[in-house]
Amino acid sequence: MSALSAVTVCRGCCCGSGRKHPGLDRPHHDGLLDRLTRSIEGHARLRTSECLGPCADSDVVVVGPTPVARRAGARPVWLRAVLDAATTDAVADWVRAGGPGTAPRPAVLDGHVFTPGLRASDTGRAAG
Repeated sequence: MSALSAVTVCRGCCCGSGRKHPGLDRPHHDGLLDRLTRSIEGHARLRTSECLGPCADSDVVVVGPTPVARRAGARPVWLRAVLDAATTDAVADWVRAGGPGTAPRPAVLDGHVFTPGLRASDTGRAAG
């Protein structure tokens, strides 16, 4: 088992495409993914998912705690609308600092946190 946290980036039909967010084309999304990959290298395992489910909340990133933090009660944090460099960098900074259960979440991410469920959130629905 890895001692690193895991970061999962949705890259399905809505996340990572300009279809949902006109003006943000695939190269823009790919650039953000590359930026995140480089920034968290050695601090977390990054994986992509074809679809995490809450499409109304795209672009979705899930930041998981380290195994030690998880055993202490920390849980993964779901983030919506990770669509720009500043938000991507805040995610990377948090992961490098230890992530959920280890380091305080940057305040800039507070408006991006959501709880996934069977229904899309009102905020995500309004944005999409």
